[in-house]
This record gives sequence, structure tokens and C-alpha cells, in this order.
Amino acid sequence: MSWLSGRKDAQSRRSGIVTVLDVGSSKVCCVVAKLKPSEEGQLLRGRTHQARVIGIGHQKSQGVKSGVVVDLDRAEHAIRLAVDAAERMAGLTVDSLIVNLTAGRLKSRSFSATINLGGHEVDTADIRRVLAAGAKQALKAEREVVHSLPVAFSLDAERGMRDPRGMLGDTLGVDMHVLTGDSAPLRNLELCINRSHLSVERMVATPYASGLAALVDDELEMGAACIDMGGGTTTISVFADGKFVYGDAIPVGGSHVTMDMAKGLSTRLDDAERLKVMHGSALPGSADDRDLVSIQPIGSDDGEAPLQIPRSVMTRIIRARIEETLEMLRDRLNKSGYGNAVGKRVVLTGGASQLSGLPEAARRILGRNVRIGRPLGVAGLPEAAKGPAFATAVGLLIYPQVASFESAQAGGFARLRMTGTGGKFHRMSQWLRDSF
Repeated sequence: MSWLSGRKDAQSRRSGIVTVLDVGSSKVCCVVAKLKPSEEGQLLRGRTHQARVIGIGHQKSQGVKSGVVVDLDRAEHAIRLAVDAAERMAGLTVDSLIVNLTAGRLKSRSFSATINLGGHEVDTADIRRVLAAGAKQALKAEREVVHSLPVAFSLDAERGMRDPRGMLGDTLGVDMHVLTGDSAPLRNLELCINRSHLSVERMVATPYASGLAALVDDELEMGAACIDMGGGTTTISVFADGKFVYGDAIPVGGSHVTMDMAKGLSTRLDDAERLKVMHGSALPGSADDRDLVSIQPIGSDDGEAPLQIPRSVMTRIIRARIEETLEMLRDRLNKSGYGNAVGKRVVLTGGASQLSGLPEAARRILGRNVRIGRPLGVAGLPEAAKGPAFATAVGLLIYPQVASFESAQAGGFARLRMTGTGGKFHRMSQWLRDSF
């Protein structure tokens, strides 16, 4: 059903190459992977292909703050370096890529639409018509549709159909999840990539990508939330019945914890980051008052003796910010109306989720079971890239395999209405359909 699985003829031996770019506030990561049709009976059912990483490059992010490009030149420089490294390792030249999108005040809305069938069989054109009718409602001034996904179809009075093609009925209805973002941050991110002589094939919301990478099939089906804690932004996505039904982002992340520590302890940002990684914890420990940590104050000479402070001072600063972030996420989740769909399952991912004691703090504040999610289902990742910090990049590699209804059938409007992206993704999807 996905547009990657098509004719399994002699051409199926050819493999597609997919390039993805994760532009974050703390790192920029480019991954080049080869897609190969997967055998039946694989662990992850929704995937039509196996992705094998053949090139990866990552760079400290510059010119990006909370997912928004704030300095075009510096951001372009970081993107070029990351893409160059991935190209060199893969031994090929990249011209277009799938990019993640975190900025732009992402908002999820649900829409319903129906069309008249007149008693004939549902075909792909009908699905395209009903999805277009649903997405039209979402278009607002200064906003762009990032994703427009069918959650369930209905045929006459029967609801909850997954794929109504070939069935008979009078009216075809769809419940849709439409995720929109502000146009300006989207355009600036694209401009930045165009300046590096690359084109954007598709923009995928970070929460969607992270959820695809970190959740296992049963979680996708039963309902679960994926919280991606990055450097400058924390995003949340909810999946139910195998579908992405809600996404949101808040502009707070791991770098805010570092900044709080640098201010509270009057030390340099680099030193604060090192202290956070080495000694930081979101949970108070019994020996925290006795354990001393060395701190080099700002402006002191290297020859001066460092200050010694109890570890509990540091833990208090970290806890305050982490608890505030988790409480904001809990409120957003409860307000979304999908709190019940999530049940007791929450998966934490992203670089900032590696902070010691964070799962316990999240369990207490969210009142749900929490586990750390690592990216699943992609071969060839170097050891350093197997952690939660690379979930978004891996999710972007998985995205083309699951984008069936959104892109192929809904190609007319799901393509970004932006300069220079006129249907590149659609052409690629056509090629993938014909090749496999």
C-alpha cells in the first residue's frame, strides 16, 4: 500500500538512496541511506524497506535557536559541513534532502470532510478528493500545512475504515489530522538549505519523525506519546491505531538547563554543559550535600583554585527547569484531548533525555510509564549515533516508507506550497513506485 512497495519485478534489485538532514539547536546531522525492499515477516511491520546508512556527518549547530534559523550564514556553514562529511563517507553527491521542522509554533487540528460517491467503488481519485476537501479547511494566512494525514475513513454509516479503496458506498468521509506551522520559519529554513545548493524534498515535523523512530509497533497501535527533548526545543507526538494524531512543540530544551546552571553557578557555558553531563541529575541523591563539585568561575584565571560547591546546589537548578518542562508537557497532553489514547505509555528520546534521573522525574510528573527510546530499524549506524539524540534523523529515513496516503494520493496539496519545491517529492515517489 505504501508508495515504496510497487511492482516486484526485475527492477526491484535497484535500491533508492534517501538523504535526510536534522537541523537542531545543538547539532546538525546529515544521513545518507540506501533503501532495500525488506523481506516479509520483519519485526517492524509498517516498514516496506530496510534502510542501511552509508554516510553520516554531524556538526555543532550554529545560527539556530529553538529550531529557528537566526543567522543564515552560520546555519548555512554548519549545514554545508554536515552534508559534505556525509557525502564524502557515502561517496556520492547529494542534491535534495528530507528535512525536519521544529519551529513555527506547530499546531495540530482535526478536520472531517465528506464527498458524494453516487454508489460506485471508492478509488484513489476519491481518496484524493476527500483529503483535499479536508485540508482546504486548514489553510490560514501565514500558516503552511506541514502534514495532512487521514486518521480514519468512513463509508456511509460505517466508521473506522483503514483503507476503503474498492468498497462500495454513497458517501466517503475522512477524519484528518492536519499539522500546520508558521510560514516564515519554514521559508527561512528552506532558504538556508537552498543557499547550500541543495533542495528540500519534503519537510517532516520533528515530533512525527521522532515517534516513527522510537516507538515499536505495539505502542503505535495501542497508543503512546513520544517526547523528544532536544537542545533548544522539546516536542511531543501522540500515535494511536498506528496513526500520528497529535503533535506539539515547546521552545525549551537541554540548552536551557545548561544556561540556568551557567547563570546560577556563575560559570562558562562549556563548563556548565560538562558539569551537567558528568554530574547532573534530575533527582536528588542522598549523598548530594556531601559530594563536592569543582567549578571554575567566569573571568577567573586558569591558575586560580576552582570553587567547591555541594552537588545538591546543581541538582536543585536542574530539577527546577526539568520539572517546569515536564509540567508544561503534561498540561499540553491533557489539553490535547489525547491523554486517554496515550494510556500509560510515554517514550522519551532526544539528546537531553539522557540526563541522569530524567525517566524517574518524568514518571512522577506525567504519572505514566516512561522508557528511553532509541532509534529502531536502521542498519549501519555508527555506535555514537545509536543513542536517543539521533532519533529524529532515523525517523526522517523511515518517513518515506509510511507516507503513503499523505504524499502519493494527496500529492496535490501535501506538497509544500513553497518556492522551489514544486512536487520534487511527488516525482521521487513516482520513481520509487515504478522502481520497486
